[in-house]
Amino acid sequence: MSRSCFPDAPRAVSPDPAADRQWTRRALAILEQEAMRSADTHLLRLDLPAFPGVTMYLKDEAAHPTGSLKHRLARSLFLYALCNGRLREGQVVVDASSGSTAISEAWFARQLGLPFVAVMPACTSPRKIADVQALGGACDLVDEPSQVHARAAWHASRGACHLDQFNLAERATDWRGNNNIAESILHQMTREPYPEPAWIVCGAGTGGTSATIGRYLRYRGLSTQLCVAEPAGGAFAHGWRLRDPEARASQPSLIEGIGRPRVEPGFVFDVVDHVIEVEDEQSIAAAWLLEELLGRRYGGSSGTNFIACLRLAETLRDRGLGGSIVTLLCDRGSRYEQTLFDAGWLRARGIDPEPGQRALARYVATPGLRMV
Repeated sequence: MSRSCFPDAPRAVSPDPAADRQWTRRALAILEQEAMRSADTHLLRLDLPAFPGVTMYLKDEAAHPTGSLKHRLARSLFLYALCNGRLREGQVVVDASSGSTAISEAWFARQLGLPFVAVMPACTSPRKIADVQALGGACDLVDEPSQVHARAAWHASRGACHLDQFNLAERATDWRGNNNIAESILHQMTREPYPEPAWIVCGAGTGGTSATIGRYLRYRGLSTQLCVAEPAGGAFAHGWRLRDPEARASQPSLIEGIGRPRVEPGFVFDVVDHVIEVEDEQSIAAAWLLEELLGRRYGGSSGTNFIACLRLAETLRDRGLGGSIVTLLCDRGSRYEQTLFDAGWLRARGIDPEPGQRALARYVATPGLRMV
């Protein structure tokens, strides 16, 4: 779709506030009904023989109706916009996204009968673009990824409601509870051998998930530590070390959704206990390995998380400690069939996952691997 074809929805004050509130109530009811129909996601247990006494748990966020962790965020962003009076009947909805959030937002926009525009880097996986379009959304592709924010603001200036995940993610989600992801994890861990995890591992895209988990752990008074798994050279890693909100990435990454080029407004450094940087080759090899272990494909950020879990497990083992480590399976691997799971695509970018897979084999080659 050309830029001139994107729809306008002027944001004049409604001449009928009562009708406005009535539509908002209907919209909130639709979101509540959708939430009631959606079961929580599975927490998979993985016992690796290389780490006796350490149990890993993988929360399968790809099981959401829209296929990713961002289903939770998208619902929260729509609720936030509605309850702050920023979203009205018939209004265009826009957001900047590398794909997964846009897919989830397109889903909810369709539920509410609203037009949706996703501002995405042109290098976004083709499958993600197709998924947004299949849900009725329009994709505004930007050649320079750093310009997605400005482009979304341009749409907002034409009357669209900007959901603004990068500025609002850490506040739109209720970190005290309300079935946020941290509360869900800890509830599901209640009857496990180590119900209070030693570590929870997640990536940082908007920063909303890490902020929610870190705040909730402190709110509950738990000793669980939070580790952010970051593509090597990502802005969060640099910013976290220096507590520098102006930090920039030192190298690009092929892992979509995390490894941001800049420190996003939603990054909350002080609730994060540790950051582990992972090279793209390792993340991709781990994503391939997860398919072998679980029988399903997950995206590159899930591989990044898994590498961080393995390193933390090594540390616990080497110190003679036991415990549990929990991480997230972030989105469906089918979205990357033309990229991260395409050997030709990887070779064209100088990446061979096989050496990484061989290096990871030492963790799983021992008889006794068990996925519960």
